[in-house]
Amino acid sequence: MESVLPPQTEHGAGFDLARVRQFTIFLENRVGRLQASLSALESGDHSVRALSIEESADSALVRLVCANPDSARQTLTEAGFPFGEIDLLAVQIPKRSAHPLIAICSALLAAEINIHYVYPFLTGPHGPALALYVDDPVLGAQLLMRKGFTLISQSDLQA
Repeated sequence: MESVLPPQTEHGAGFDLARVRQFTIFLENRVGRLQASLSALESGDHSVRALSIEESADSALVRLVCANPDSARQTLTEAGFPFGEIDLLAVQIPKRSAHPLIAICSALLAAEINIHYVYPFLTGPHGPALALYVDDPVLGAQLLMRKGFTLISQSDLQA
């Protein structure tokens, strides 16, 4: 008989919803474009919770997680910013571990799940947290939960 994983997000959203929505905004590398995109998002109820910027000579990729993704999507569309979106895993960094980053990486490595990129939350629901883009988010989430990590869902960010 297959075991059922209990919901382990702050609000008990359950396994299927223990993901957060990431927007990747494509910006031309011009003075003021980052500020304009963040101003558009921060002016509403889409508070930016996590942020990463990858810059090249002529463009930048701004990856971010907002508290209210539906509203953020509408704002980005109305403001004319080109963007894409995907789901990420978000995990609370445990306080009890001497080496929490190694523990998170080890849990995923055990199943040979690649981490494509990771970046920190500016504000997590209960302290430090990480956004992770991995090969297999379903298996990654299962492994992290089985190892005792707390996953963060989109509803946790709206609190």
